[in-house]
Amino acid sequence: MPRSYDQRPYRPATGSTFHEGMATTSVRYQIKRWMYDGGRPNWLARAMNHVSALQFSTGVLAPRTWVTLEVPGRRTGKVVSVPIVVVELDDARYLVSMLGRSANWVRNASAAGGFVVLRRRRREQVRLVEVDVDRRAPILRRYLQLAPGARPHFPIDRHAPLAEFEAIAVDFPVFRIVDADRP
Repeated sequence: MPRSYDQRPYRPATGSTFHEGMATTSVRYQIKRWMYDGGRPNWLARAMNHVSALQFSTGVLAPRTWVTLEVPGRRTGKVVSVPIVVVELDDARYLVSMLGRSANWVRNASAAGGFVVLRRRRREQVRLVEVDVDRRAPILRRYLQLAPGARPHFPIDRHAPLAEFEAIAVDFPVFRIVDADRP
């Protein structure tokens, strides 16, 4: 029988620190955490991500912040499509990894030098530039407001004070989206 997530403490992707506060008894949260147990999508999450990536790339019945990220796999070179939420804040756009640094799309984008494609009705070639840890807190808070599916993977509530987001910022990479040809 699988362990209940409300009894299992949050462990950040880096394994560096422990944060209190994510224990929840919501069945919906437990299912979403089960889908990414160990920081990797299981069979159900992969199937749902595939459907979401198709929906997000067409822009049909989805908010404009929902896009599909395409990046070549670091081992196979085969293009991997991932549904993702774009955060718009202070005239800039950002991507956040809800699963931390070990998420496949993060590792693939790093191997590709940060060059990826965002799709929503059209293809946009961009480059991802990692944001310094001390600048991530407001972006992470905005991300949790926009991405309800990411909330079970964060150890704090979306309404938490900025100081709490600063405490977890090291565990959740944030990337600024810039033009592909921009230095």
